[in-house]
Amino acid sequence: MSNIGELYSSANNPPTTKVYADRMNIRIVPIALLTASLLAACGSDPASAPKAPVKSEAVAHETELVRLELTPEAQKRLGIALETVGKNSVETTRMTSGEIVVPGAIGGAPINAATNLQQLATLQVAADGELARAQAQLQLARIAYNRAAVLVKEDAGSIRARDEATAALGAAKAAADAATAQRRLLGPAVATLSNQRLVWVRVPVFGSDLQSLGQGQSALVSPLGHEGAKRSARPVDAPPSANAVAGTVDLYFSLDNRDRAYRVGQRVSVALPLANGRSEGLSVPTTAILRDIYGGEWVYAKTETNTFVRQRIEVAATDGGRAILSRGLRPGMAVVTAGAAELFGTEFGVAH
Repeated sequence: MSNIGELYSSANNPPTTKVYADRMNIRIVPIALLTASLLAACGSDPASAPKAPVKSEAVAHETELVRLELTPEAQKRLGIALETVGKNSVETTRMTSGEIVVPGAIGGAPINAATNLQQLATLQVAADGELARAQAQLQLARIAYNRAAVLVKEDAGSIRARDEATAALGAAKAAADAATAQRRLLGPAVATLSNQRLVWVRVPVFGSDLQSLGQGQSALVSPLGHEGAKRSARPVDAPPSANAVAGTVDLYFSLDNRDRAYRVGQRVSVALPLANGRSEGLSVPTTAILRDIYGGEWVYAKTETNTFVRQRIEVAATDGGRAILSRGLRPGMAVVTAGAAELFGTEFGVAH
């Protein structure tokens, strides 16, 4: 009991006092030293501030680009040409692709590159034979009706025979009309597919984009890679077709092909008119526009005498070699229309 009391009194001594319990073999240490040891064991250092989870540092903004200063001789050597930015308007269109197909007759499906031509040719031959047989039956029924009608008129035949001939003529005519319609649905002969004076252009369009297109307006068609050779194609009524997997519906346009410039199955570029008609805004020539590897659009603007700076733009629409901008420039600015690629190479050290 005395040992316990001695230990209790020792624990109440100041932290700097060291008391040893001889019989209990217990060492009592200062409280401050014990607290520091516990914090060290937990990995915390009360003297150091916590590390920030995010480190941010300023980088150059895209407006802080390289300013190119060229001497008049260098500008002349590079062929630099300028144009003042002004307002203009262009017809708004949406570029997409289409396929040349053979026109389908009234109610018939058009013939495209995916059509099994061998099977189609077999069906056409069978339909041609059925049509010839129906026309022969019609001619025979017409002869029989005329004979029966003449006999009745001369009181040499019965009215019943004339009525039966009339019914046979009507049945033969209906069969001939059905055979003609069936043959029309199969389209022109396979042998003549490459010599069509008129072709159709099938253009798949997303169903959500139909409302934004100018319904009933002509489209501009050109071969892929030849944007300058555009032809007008008028819309036509065709059997409804769609692709449920892709979510597209097909629009058809009639195209003059008397020069045999297009072949069945050929992919073409199609400019579909938009419902809003024309778009107005700042205009620059398309030759002034540069595109980087990320698809960004730029022009070189003349900011000071002999000084050029690359500026980002956004093109809203293009037509006839002109581009309407949605942002990026101010009216009255001078942009480089010839020699922009050379300035781009000068800025990044790429030879042209």
